[in-house]
Parts: sequence; structure tokens; C-alpha cells
Amino acid sequence: MPNIATVLKEEIARVARKETRADTQQLKKASAHYRSDIAALKRRIAALEKLVGRLGKAAAKTAPVATADQPAGTFRFSANGLQAQRKRLGLSASEAALLLGVSDQSVYKWENGKTRPRASQFASIAALRGMSKKEAASRLDAASL
Repeated sequence: MPNIATVLKEEIARVARKETRADTQQLKKASAHYRSDIAALKRRIAALEKLVGRLGKAAAKTAPVATADQPAGTFRFSANGLQAQRKRLGLSASEAALLLGVSDQSVYKWENGKTRPRASQFASIAALRGMSKKEAASRLDAASL
């Protein structure tokens, strides 16, 4: 004949397991719901990243057209052209920057295609094109005084 204490202990353990199972079942359902929400968000992020990539490519293709709104016959800037002009005049980047009235870093970034000069700086860059080596040297001497 079973002892009343063991029967009571077994019943308490059974009721505790039943309550724990109910609590755990709710947590499992919530966890599954959260996992499906996270997966849906990841899919949405991936779709949006693709869209951003496509829009970026489309903007890059149309960017040259957007800068072409200047009237015909205006200055056209080329990073390689600026570097070739500077070397033709025998100038360092810092000397060219001094002649152009900008920082050394600006000339560096322009020549590497990282940035473009402002429209207000095109005049000084165009003037650099028309300079001779002697004229550039004399202007550097005058600027360093």
C-alpha cells in the first residue's frame, strides 16, 4: 500500500509539470511567432537593399546628365586633365593648390576623382590651363611673399 506522503508528492510533481508545460507552451508559441517576424523583416531588408542598390546604379547613370545643365561652352572638369596640367607646369599638388586658392587636400581629392570642384573654382582651374611654366613660377613667387 502506497504511503500517503509519496502519493501527495507525486501529485504535486504532476501538477507542477502540467503548469510548467502550459507556461512553456506559451513561450514556445511566442518564440515561433517572433522568429517568423524576424525572418519576414530580414526578407524585407534584403528587398529594400536591392532596391537601394538599383536606385544607386540608376542615379549614377543619370548623374552625368544632371551636371550637364551648364550652358554650352562652359568649363569641363576632368580629374586626369587637372593632374596632367599640374604636371605640365611642373607643380606639386600643394603649389597648384596655392595657385588655385584651395587646400592641398582639395587638389588631391579632385585629381583622384573623389570630389569635384565647385562651379566657383572652375575659373581658377581654367586659368591654370592657360598658364605657362614661367607664369606659374612667377605667380608662386608672388604668392609666397
